[in-house]
Amino acid sequence: MLVVSVILLTIVGVIQGSVHEYSATDNKLIRKGNAFVFHGGSEGIYSSPSQNSFIRFEKLTFRRPKEISNFSTGVVHAVLFEVDDRETIGGSAYGGQRSVCCTSDLAKLGVCKQGEIIHRQSTKNPGWPHVIGTSFSSDEETSMLPPRSIEITKTGMYNLYFIHCDPRLEQLVVEGKSIWKNPTGYLPGRMAPLMNFYGFMSLAFVLLGIYWFTQYAKFWKEVLPLQNCVTLVITLGMFEMALWYFDYAEFNETGVRPTGITVWAVTFGTVKRTISRLIILMVSMGYGVVRPTLGGLTKKVMILGVTFFVASEVLELVENVGAISDLSGKARLFFVLPVALLDAFFVIWIFTSLSSTLNKLQARRMMVKLDIYRKFTNALAVAVLVSVGWICYELYFKSTDVYNEHWRNAWIIPAFWQVVSFSLLCVICALWAPSQTSMRYAYSEDGSDEFDKDDTLTLIKPSPLSVGDDRSADVRQVHGGNGLSNDDSEEDKTE
Repeated sequence: MLVVSVILLTIVGVIQGSVHEYSATDNKLIRKGNAFVFHGGSEGIYSSPSQNSFIRFEKLTFRRPKEISNFSTGVVHAVLFEVDDRETIGGSAYGGQRSVCCTSDLAKLGVCKQGEIIHRQSTKNPGWPHVIGTSFSSDEETSMLPPRSIEITKTGMYNLYFIHCDPRLEQLVVEGKSIWKNPTGYLPGRMAPLMNFYGFMSLAFVLLGIYWFTQYAKFWKEVLPLQNCVTLVITLGMFEMALWYFDYAEFNETGVRPTGITVWAVTFGTVKRTISRLIILMVSMGYGVVRPTLGGLTKKVMILGVTFFVASEVLELVENVGAISDLSGKARLFFVLPVALLDAFFVIWIFTSLSSTLNKLQARRMMVKLDIYRKFTNALAVAVLVSVGWICYELYFKSTDVYNEHWRNAWIIPAFWQVVSFSLLCVICALWAPSQTSMRYAYSEDGSDEFDKDDTLTLIKPSPLSVGDDRSADVRQVHGGNGLSNDDSEEDKTE
């Protein structure tokens, strides 16, 4: 793989949003190929003729240990380039392996000076890439880049790397910060549309909440336990969407992501998703409809819910708290796999339970409940099929977008899952909304819902007749059985 590809895919350090801060404790330049590299940030930035977009360097300082400060060094560079210009960084001699630092073979060709990075001007974007350098004098422990603000006149994915080619500077670290600004604020380009999206979703949850809570207040005497759970999910959804909106709004205003709001938004969302899955599972099992409790399954359901919550919480914290560059958000496979497996287990258990519940409702001829469950099953099946299709698209999107060139469409991926979740919640609200007939859908012990074992068998085969039944059968045979009608009896009397 090309060295440039390795650099682009490397994410090092903890970055605080669009104000990228670098501290000496964890921002060491590490070897990549024949260069030493530190990734300073990658973000999509929009250009606008009326509003200013820029990347600004503030107090960017390179520091080396005192014990290796007794010599002068070559240049340490800050390299800023747009992803389309990635081939302008690095080169190779005679078609060999591509290098970032100038090799002896390339120096002999006269295209660069040995020990410095290879770069050339872009033919697509005049004036780019921007390469700013500084060097160390003897006995100098720090070297500072001059403050600079670079105006962005072309919409694109921009990458910042700090690079040097001197093996003697293995302990070099970078300090300071870089500030990245879009026309409408400090949100990275990939995340900017999400602020408006979460504002729209907040409004959608408010409208759904108004409908649901109106029905709830109107028919509160008829409310079922499952409807209380749906009320909780809607409430959590309102808080989650509002928190995400304020999280992005604060980030956009200050350039620093508010960690506290982010953590709360992640937690509310995880709780909502966990409860939603548990509600769907319990409904599928017939809880409150064909069975009063989950019985021995309660403990297993709770264990699954707690496990899913922990795994999802960890995954969401990894994806949303910490590194906020547009190259981030790709959690390690270690965190993704448990959530994916638990989701698959939920789906299997839900559809297995639905099949059993539908069979019970069919056998007991509970046609009103059966109709609701069939509609619910169809909606759930459509949601699962759409989700599987979207997962395939998401895998394709990420596998073909190696350098995040399609960053402007990346916001659709997290937005899609919110829309699917909300749509399924709307279906549940439509099917199980509180009403004056809510109790028709509830479990009842008056015999209308539950049959004795012998009664259930009569739906399959006839039961033996009792003495009273024999007499009734004889009467039926005299008056109407064996093909004899009332007219036949009258004819006998006449004879």
